[in-house]
Amino acid sequence: MTTPASAVPERPSVSPATTAGRCPAGAGVSAVPLSGPEFHTEPHAVYRAMRSEHGPVVPVELPGGVPAWLVIGYRELHQVTSDGGLFPRDVGLWNQWGKIPEDWPLLPMVGRPMPSIYFTAGAEHRRHAAMVGQALEEVEHSELRRDCEELADRLVDGFCDRGTADLIADFAIPLPVLVLARLVGFPDADGPRIAEVLRDLADGGPGAQEAHLRFGEHMQRLLAARRGAPGNDVTSRMLAYAGEFTDEEYVLDLMAITAAGHLTTADWIGNSLRLMLTDDQFAVALTGGRHSVAEAMNEVLWEEGPTQILAGRWAARDTRLGGRSIRAGDMLLLGLGAANADPHIRQHLSASGGPSGQRGNSAHLAFSHGEYRCPFPAQEIAEIIARTGIEVLLDRLPDLELSVPVSELVRRQSAFLRGMTALPVRFAPVRPTGAPS
Repeated sequence: MTTPASAVPERPSVSPATTAGRCPAGAGVSAVPLSGPEFHTEPHAVYRAMRSEHGPVVPVELPGGVPAWLVIGYRELHQVTSDGGLFPRDVGLWNQWGKIPEDWPLLPMVGRPMPSIYFTAGAEHRRHAAMVGQALEEVEHSELRRDCEELADRLVDGFCDRGTADLIADFAIPLPVLVLARLVGFPDADGPRIAEVLRDLADGGPGAQEAHLRFGEHMQRLLAARRGAPGNDVTSRMLAYAGEFTDEEYVLDLMAITAAGHLTTADWIGNSLRLMLTDDQFAVALTGGRHSVAEAMNEVLWEEGPTQILAGRWAARDTRLGGRSIRAGDMLLLGLGAANADPHIRQHLSASGGPSGQRGNSAHLAFSHGEYRCPFPAQEIAEIIARTGIEVLLDRLPDLELSVPVSELVRRQSAFLRGMTALPVRFAPVRPTGAPS
């Protein structure tokens, strides 16, 4: 999940050598670098090794030698996300601020203190959540499905007569952003530009800071347009909400809604399609009807959740968690993917949930948990976009198959987000909808 950031007073820069090797636990404890190809090739093997060596709470090191705790135990993560008083999502508490360079590449993802739904705590967070939640709750699901079907058909029309496609670039990435752009109030023509900005922001690379600025400018223009001409969209409903919010707050909340919903939904689609194309049992489940599609996509959230690691929570005071001494201001990263694979919870599910354990069980942590979880209306919107998109694609192109060996498929180079960089397929060419026969 990506998150917006905004400017705060300058802090002194620090070279990687200054912090390298440090971890929250102090001297004598080896921190695990939170980078490397194994995180996007075999993350579950990495998490098993972490669990074996460190237990449910792992000292880790982010790029630049920045220390944090990675919570990979299901019970421990549930404890952290259930206690917003002890572990608030308040980045202002971070005890590393004096050591973070202004150009740190993960800063847009970790965030800075700002008045948005994503970076406020307590009563202030609930104030933002009430406005955003109401605006999303009023989205008409039948209308949303029609929009998804229309936009998915439009995307399929763009490649269906070729007989080949990259389902990530041609379908999974553009569909959610086109739907979300329309949902918040952008004209359809702006969708591709928003997708480009969000991709640059989520990658956490050198262009992330500049992409964040462009993202904010898009939202500022949208806010001004909808203030002058309200419509049936999320932005207009936020402006009509009975509460006092500044333009900065509106813009930041719109950024949070769009950024959090785009790439995660795209990866949910992409990971589902990858499993369909590479796993015969999953393919049968995904193509077995509407109910079966819902169950299969729920299983993806257990096995291949788009958000593997989520930043973050910050300890409000010294405490203990999973046998570790956590200091006030330490950052805790939520290992959602690792927690879903925790053998303790898997054993429980296998004992109570039938052959596949997690099939039909929604106790996964793919949307996080607790006060700061993804709002339920947003979860419903993501599910409608992903499921409707896949249904349209499979209805239009039922004979999809990979056009490269499975071994050549490449995942995004990120420990935080799990998704494919490409998914090349072939199929029997068909005419676009409305094309003359």
